[in-house]
Amino acid sequence: MSILSVQSHVAYGHVGNRSAVFPLELLGFEVWPINTVQFSNHTGYGTWTGQVFTPGHIDEIWKGILDLGAQGDCEAVLSGYLGAAGIGESILRALADVRAAQPRAVYCCDPVMGDYGRGVFVREGILDFLRDRAVPRADIVTPNQFEAELLTGLGIRSLGDARTVAEALHRMGPPIVLITSFKAEDTRPGTISNLLSVEGQSYLVTSPELPLRPPPNGAGDLTAALFLGHYLRTQDPVEALELMTDSVFSVLEASLASGRRELALVASREAIMKPGRRFLAQAQTKKS
Repeated sequence: MSILSVQSHVAYGHVGNRSAVFPLELLGFEVWPINTVQFSNHTGYGTWTGQVFTPGHIDEIWKGILDLGAQGDCEAVLSGYLGAAGIGESILRALADVRAAQPRAVYCCDPVMGDYGRGVFVREGILDFLRDRAVPRADIVTPNQFEAELLTGLGIRSLGDARTVAEALHRMGPPIVLITSFKAEDTRPGTISNLLSVEGQSYLVTSPELPLRPPPNGAGDLTAALFLGHYLRTQDPVEALELMTDSVFSVLEASLASGRRELALVASREAIMKPGRRFLAQAQTKKS
């Protein structure tokens, strides 16, 4: 079975599909990447070249896959950085085609919009599209803390706030919510967490926050891809959370050791293929 991944692409470095396709292939998946943009490098460098593709381009590439009759082989759709809201509509059309052939296909929506320190870095209309059109159709949504606040209009200052925001996202549609890069005022200093909410229960995984300055772009793309991949393999979101967290931490450790600002994906391939369980998920009670 295969995964359709519609995200950005860079020639240099690892963000978007360059951060998702290789790890998913290491987990044993066939991946069909459709690129929403093709840039020389990610925009965190401040300068880049390349172009944002049009919805018509995305539709044309997808039509070629449809013409092969391959859509029934698609197990999941993963979307990330859009470039323009119209591209999102192309993704939803592709999702409808996939689900017509494979009704149980999973849609994982990574609502890439911004982060603390950088603010919103996507075009006007993308927030509205994600909130009103994409997230309601998703089985899994993986916003970072900043994006979760944007989608819901609610602030996150504590673990309790994060759980309230996760519940608000559930009401929008997705049965599985993963809030990544979670740091609340009551978070233990020097740590960073991922909060998973599923079936009325939430789970927190916490790991050390490595001194990466600046943090490498693409970690959120990697997180969404690995969570989806492990979920498809195990059908257990909690196990997927633990395995993903271990691999992402290993990649960040290798990135720090490299002294470069790009994710050390190739150097971390063994940790991606064979993750451990260093960081265990803690079920959260209503009082926690």
